Order: sequence, then C-alpha cells, then structure tokens
Amino acid sequence: MARLTEDAKGVYVIAVTPFTDDGALDLASIDSMVDFYEGAGVTGLTVLGQLGEAPKLTAEESRIVVERVLKRLDGRLPVVVGVSAPGLAPMSELAEAVMGGGAAGVMVAPPWTVKTDDQAFAFYQSVGEALGDTPFVLQDYPLTTNVTIAPKVIERIVNEVPNCVMLKHEDWPGLSKISALRAASDKGAMRRISILCGNGGLFLPEEMGRGADGAMTGFCYPEMMVGVVEAYAAGNPDRAHAIFDAYLPLARYEQQQGIGLASRKYVLAKRGVIKSATLRKPGAKLSTLDIADVERLLARQAIRIKEIGA
Repeated sequence: MARLTEDAKGVYVIAVTPFTDDGALDLASIDSMVDFYEGAGVTGLTVLGQLGEAPKLTAEESRIVVERVLKRLDGRLPVVVGVSAPGLAPMSELAEAVMGGGAAGVMVAPPWTVKTDDQAFAFYQSVGEALGDTPFVLQDYPLTTNVTIAPKVIERIVNEVPNCVMLKHEDWPGLSKISALRAASDKGAMRRISILCGNGGLFLPEEMGRGADGAMTGFCYPEMMVGVVEAYAAGNPDRAHAIFDAYLPLARYEQQQGIGLASRKYVLAKRGVIKSATLRKPGAKLSTLDIADVERLLARQAIRIKEIGA
C-alpha cells in the first residue's frame, strides 16, 4: 500500500470498533464494517480514533483491530491509524507495528500538557523525529485535547517537520484557520499539505468551500460525506449543500456528548453493518426516548433523500 502524502483527498471515514454484547472485540463485524465503508465509496479508513473507542482497547487489541482491517482491505484502500499516546515510546512502537503491517500513515493528537506555541511545535518536532520516515496526520481537536494550535504554529510544523503530511482539522468550526493555511501555502509561506476535516461533518460544505480536501470523520451514513466531497470536486456546491441538508438533523444528533457514539452504533447495527450497538464500558446506552428520536430522524431523512434523488 502506498504511503499517505500531502496530496490525499476524499473521505477517510473514522471507523467504529465493533464489540459483542458482552464487550469483547467482534472480529466478524470488523469485516462487515470494512465491506460497508468500501461499498459506500470512501477513499480510506482511519482506525483507533477517539470515536473508535481506542482508549478502551488494550495494546494487543489495538494491533488485532488494525491487522483485521488491513487484512480485509488487502491493499484496496489506505488506512490511517491513530497512535496518540502519553509518551513517544508507546506511540512509536504502535506506529512501527501498523506501518509494518501495511498502514498508509498514522495520526497523532497533542497531549493536554501542551500549553504554549513553542510547546506545540516542540511536541510535533519530537513526533516527527520519533516516527522517522512514517507520514503522520496532525490531529487538531481542541474540544477534546484542550490544546489550541494557531495557524502560524501549524505553518512552522509543516515547514520544519517533513513527515507531517496532513492536518485533521477539528476546530469548532475554525473555518478561518483553513483559510489562513491555504493562503499561506498559496503564497509559498508553507508547504501545501492535505486538510481533511472532522467534527462529524457538521461544517463540511463550508470547509470544502474554504479549501479543505475532504473529510476524516465518522457518521452512520458515510454516503453523506462522500456525496458532499464528490459534488464539490465536480464544481457543484449547490448539490453538495442539498445532500448535506438531507442528513444534517441526524448528524447533529450524533454530536451530542455521551450518547452521540451510541446513536451512531445504533444506526450502524440497524443497517446491518455491525451485529451489536454496544459501547465498551464505560459507555452510554440509548434510552427508549433516545431511540424514538433517532427513528423519527431516520424516517424524515429517508423522505428528504428521496426528494433530492440522493
């Protein structure tokens, strides 16, 4: 499999981690999930992300998940693996293992201890050195890391850390950051890297309009993200917005703290993608009223999708 580069674009879906009802890894559902994502037209997969419940996995389970995904894809799509860790040693160990197995690159978020611009640069400089020639994604997600990385700091990282090839942009929404980074690369002040966006796709049309190359996030209907990105690539932003609007109520529901991932897994299980909607403990469960909400949104979404012919 080719390695991740600055030219990456499209939709790298953040994969869930399937569990059985008793919380064990469900390897068969990993296979069906990979098949589903590939059939939905995604460009690549990102595994062991925050909403892949990576912090709940043991080191051995993390390797098992990645190996299973890579085996199922057999090189047909690139896979990015989240390797964020409190220290460089476990991060490097996991990165070496997954790259040896055929991953295209890894993703690294900053630890909460990063507080200043100089600390942010120093952290990613050390990441670049520790990873050697492994290409990595800088995950900029201040809502969960409590680390804000200014555009000027990202410019410096990109210019001085050559194996940083992608920004996973998850500021909220931080549209001005995308504009600033694209302006910097347009005038030659920084190397142009790929920018894929997160936040459950809630700002995807606007992000594409600011110069993003696609999405790296999760949603129970990855077809939405694929449709928006493809419509923008075809020069049809109105179509992109129409597709986005049809799915927005459900995407918004998924962004709730606590039950958001539970609702995503509920729908994926309902669609037959995974066998169980279980989150590994500690994890939220949908109430009867929550399920009623989701079912209502699904029914209304189906009507709207039919109306626009998506």
